[in-house]
Amino acid sequence: MSAVPRAGKRARPLVVGVVGAGRVGAVLGAALAEAGHRVVATAAVSAASRERAERLLPQAAILPADEVARAATDLLLLAVPDDHLAAVVSGLVMTGSLGARTVVAHTSGAHGLAVLGDRDGLALHPAMTFTGVDSDLDRLPGIAWGVTARDRAFAARLVTDLGGVPEWIAEDARPLYHAALAHGANHLVTLVNEAADLLRAAGVERPEAVLSPLLHAALDNALSLGDAALTGPVSRGDAGTVGKHLSRIAPESVPAYLALARRTADRAIAAGRLRPQDAALLMDVLAQATVGSPS
Repeated sequence: MSAVPRAGKRARPLVVGVVGAGRVGAVLGAALAEAGHRVVATAAVSAASRERAERLLPQAAILPADEVARAATDLLLLAVPDDHLAAVVSGLVMTGSLGARTVVAHTSGAHGLAVLGDRDGLALHPAMTFTGVDSDLDRLPGIAWGVTARDRAFAARLVTDLGGVPEWIAEDARPLYHAALAHGANHLVTLVNEAADLLRAAGVERPEAVLSPLLHAALDNALSLGDAALTGPVSRGDAGTVGKHLSRIAPESVPAYLALARRTADRAIAAGRLRPQDAALLMDVLAQATVGSPS
């Protein structure tokens, strides 16, 4: 186990390195620095990541990943794409870059501790979306962090320093945890932009002005009421209206509309919002739409 000081009022600042000055790594490095830790080095390959590192981590030297790992005598934060994480860890181990007392933390939502092998470490995933700008720091206070760690005291210290709340995730539940966040947040962006495109096609010049109050209300209602927040033609079984939608929306939008309409109908029926007998004609319309493109 690592000799890094654990939670407590007198715990000393950590000497930290960040591998990956992308949208997440640079912001979390800056947050750790604001919390009083010493972020001494970061790896930044692209021009955009170098600019981000210089702006958000001005105190950190920009170095190759192995040198960042050697400089990070207490904590090494790996903020790299999920599919690259195992190779990065393996490379650092093979080059002997990791100090015996350095705790390795990664920000992947999908991975747990297995990807770190025998290293003392933790999975530390912020349940937040990042753009890599200074204002991202303002979003950190109060957010949840999906954490998998053997040493929960140390993990809790880091999350507290970052202003967040730990949500303890079991190793085998990491992919499901991450799927939930990606399905909700990433697909929400796609859904909103699909709706905006349809409004533009309908002649609306500023779709964001139309969608903003509606979508904010729908999100608030969904979070507080669950499936009881369902409204609209699918939840009412209005097959004729759904058929008209399918006859007019762009062909590339039809598959997503159909998938969400079917799932909405299933949830509305399960929640008692839509009677199965009232859903029969609607389900026929949705089934027929899978045969060919709508006219």
